[in-house]
Amino acid sequence: MQLDLLAGLLDRHLSDRIRQPLRLEALPDKGLAHWHVRLKGAGLLARIPKQSQMDLAASANLRYQCVCFQRAAPSGHVPWLHSVIEPSDGMPRGALLVEEIVGMPASEPRHLAPIMQALAAIHALPVPVPQDCAPLLNEPDPLAGIVALIDAQARHLDHPTVPAASARAVKARLADLTQRMVPVVMDCPQRLITFDAHPGNFLITPSGKAVLVDLEKLRYSYPPLDLAHATLYTSTTWDRDASFELPTEAVARAYEVWAAAVGEAIAGPCRRALVPLVPLRELMWLWSVTWCAKWLAESAGSHRAGGDGEDWSARHSEAALIEHVRGRVNDYLSIRCIERMLAEFHDLQAVLAT
Repeated sequence: MQLDLLAGLLDRHLSDRIRQPLRLEALPDKGLAHWHVRLKGAGLLARIPKQSQMDLAASANLRYQCVCFQRAAPSGHVPWLHSVIEPSDGMPRGALLVEEIVGMPASEPRHLAPIMQALAAIHALPVPVPQDCAPLLNEPDPLAGIVALIDAQARHLDHPTVPAASARAVKARLADLTQRMVPVVMDCPQRLITFDAHPGNFLITPSGKAVLVDLEKLRYSYPPLDLAHATLYTSTTWDRDASFELPTEAVARAYEVWAAAVGEAIAGPCRRALVPLVPLRELMWLWSVTWCAKWLAESAGSHRAGGDGEDWSARHSEAALIEHVRGRVNDYLSIRCIERMLAEFHDLQAVLAT
């Protein structure tokens, strides 16, 4: 990333709004989808896409992310969107300028309560009429949509770096996935969800509020997917700066915090007969673990020319980040970890039933 080129683009973009000379500071390379650059003294970050996780063209990706920030803004738990830098020759995927949140990483189990409260505030937002949901994903059958994503990723379970025992174990859980999930989601409300709620995407402000700082994949779907993504082992140990493990009882307590905060109209159907908290937890895990297989298969490829689409090439990120991701992915795809997760689903259902 060339800071002098970015400075020139930002100077032109902000010349009528920020009078002082820009001082830029590249932040550590932490994510596979964006670089971040601080505009020192302006209270802003430049959020520069490396790729589109929604496999969108560059301009469509920026628009999608803009609407993510705008739709979630009334929750009070996301940064405000300042402006957009459209794609250009110098910056083929463009950038968003967003509020810089001052806070600490969500690095301890005690941070789960404010995360759950933040998610509840997002889930409680009014849902537009269907024709006004675009461009955010709003599938008539969200279950079919996520199962299709999982199936597409599951093709990579046959990659030679995925342990054979692990591939067999995951495929066994996929065999009757739709049939197991259909009765689970029948009464589950569709709300605005983040679909990327791992703790590394939150900062905890000095007042103790959790702020979701990575908004890219919001959609209208099932809130328990977010609850799972915030508390699964494959999420709470993903980020280098926000890594911790949770006992089953702590997961159950986190779910209760969310239910109390979101209100009975949304929480009620999700809590009745423990449906669909634990089954949708497994669904989110299956998405995560099959994504790991996909990343192993695609990260070694060449980067995609131009500024459009999805691109998991390791060439977009620093070597230390790729080494960390590879370590996490290999852990999550180990048969030891897979057996641990399957046991946890059973244990959590027993705890929630008491």
